[in-house]
Amino acid sequence: MTETDVLIIGAGHNGLTCAAYLAAAGLRVKMVERRKAVGGAAVTEEFHPGFRNSVAAYTVSLLNPKVVADLKLADHGLRLVERRAQNFLPAPDGRYLLTGEGRTLPSVAKLSERDAARIEAFSRELEAIADVLRQFVLRAPPNLVEGFGVGAVRESFNALGTANILRRLTLEQQRSLLDLFTRSAGEMLDERFENDLVKAVFGFDAIVGNYASPYAAGSAYVMLHHAFGEVNGKKSVWGHAIGGMGAITQAMASAARGRGVEIRTETGVREVIVERGRAAGVVLDNGEAIRARYVVSGVNPKLLYTRLIPSGALPPAFLERISHWRNGSGTFRINVALNALPSFTAQPGAGDHLTAGIIIAPSLDYMDRAWQDARDHGWSRQPVVEVLIPSTLDETLAPPGQHVASLFCQHVAPQLPGGQSWDDHREAVADLMIATVDQYAPGFAASVIGRQALSPLDLERQFGLLGGDIFHGALTLNQLFSARPMLGHADYRGPLKGLYHCGSGAHPGGGVTGAPGHNAARVILADHRSLFATR
Repeated sequence: MTETDVLIIGAGHNGLTCAAYLAAAGLRVKMVERRKAVGGAAVTEEFHPGFRNSVAAYTVSLLNPKVVADLKLADHGLRLVERRAQNFLPAPDGRYLLTGEGRTLPSVAKLSERDAARIEAFSRELEAIADVLRQFVLRAPPNLVEGFGVGAVRESFNALGTANILRRLTLEQQRSLLDLFTRSAGEMLDERFENDLVKAVFGFDAIVGNYASPYAAGSAYVMLHHAFGEVNGKKSVWGHAIGGMGAITQAMASAARGRGVEIRTETGVREVIVERGRAAGVVLDNGEAIRARYVVSGVNPKLLYTRLIPSGALPPAFLERISHWRNGSGTFRINVALNALPSFTAQPGAGDHLTAGIIIAPSLDYMDRAWQDARDHGWSRQPVVEVLIPSTLDETLAPPGQHVASLFCQHVAPQLPGGQSWDDHREAVADLMIATVDQYAPGFAASVIGRQALSPLDLERQFGLLGGDIFHGALTLNQLFSARPMLGHADYRGPLKGLYHCGSGAHPGGGVTGAPGHNAARVILADHRSLFATR
């Protein structure tokens, strides 16, 4: 007997989004979450007495506005604020770049009049392409199917709709789109700009969460992926959720529960039940079985198929291919408690620049060397570090007069060479990351009164991010759009009947977006209502 209509594995932001939509349509939905709290990697936790921070995912921009509106997240307590400046890049020689509304052009002009004459056109080019591609975010990509039938007809119409959207790009924009999907960010930026900091502000978006050089083919798409965002209706803006990233997922959980969703925490899944080629429920770590008409996974696709589903239940070719799903975003996360705000040599004292994403990566060459060093050594000895100080926008996170900061650090190897363990090197690498910031803001290291360091191995253990991959799979051409997570399964349907993907391993990919959860819910509801449903 079916115990529930839908069982969702993982109560991260995409799982919660999917659950809320399905419950609103009248389905009975249960969620099981291994951790003590909902939210997956989008959580706010106390990491030092009196200091709270977004301990993994750390900033807002890609959260889809339709999801925010449909789930009425503001009614459930969510409040988003914009950074007062967007990005601050200090250079070792004391120069700097500060971006944001009314700031970018004059700041660039101080560095290069030539670049100032070009940057608005390049930004408009990215924005125009991002505007068109935003229309793909909340729809399933064309899915390749074998044979002829209902699925083939459906995907033919989907492909036609995709072509119609792309026709809105001019021929020159289509050429640029091809460049963005296939070329390196470094090549494109070197062609357009001369100043290192100007190139670096775009180049950072090409390597953030991407274990690759900015000169790697396809890195330009990762740069574009980060241009899809908006905050409070303003496009290409980054912001902060008051209360941290956990405020987003707590609002989502409240919306889901308000629609009747049952959420169980500290409830891990041992195995997906498969009967006659169909997913029929799950067995929990405690041995309890929950049966369901539909099983929906919010976890990394490789984790799902290599650890939670009996291998004999999957087609051998599928299992072989998914075993090579590429993970590893080269990420090392540190949360620090500060007794004072940092003062940067390039811009001393307090100011709006401290509300920005502070990027320690003054050139594309610096980023390239960091990646090469990490490949050879295990971590870069001159790492890329983004510092965010959310307490400059949100006084709820730290005691009065004190602050919290997120250090989002690249590049580190997901697996260390020579069989070394991250457990043996975590603290030394954390020291290095903090010392790197201290070189640009003397006294920063002395102001740290508490810290939490999370290596790629820690991110995998705590949040199920295999290899520390924040995107649930690299955003490479063979793992994007119709190939995410695999050709033939880009429609959120797994290789077993009744099994669906709703996590960041599905289109449109990583970031705190809610889009995969939204899209998966639409597919599940369509199958549930279809007269021809075989799912």
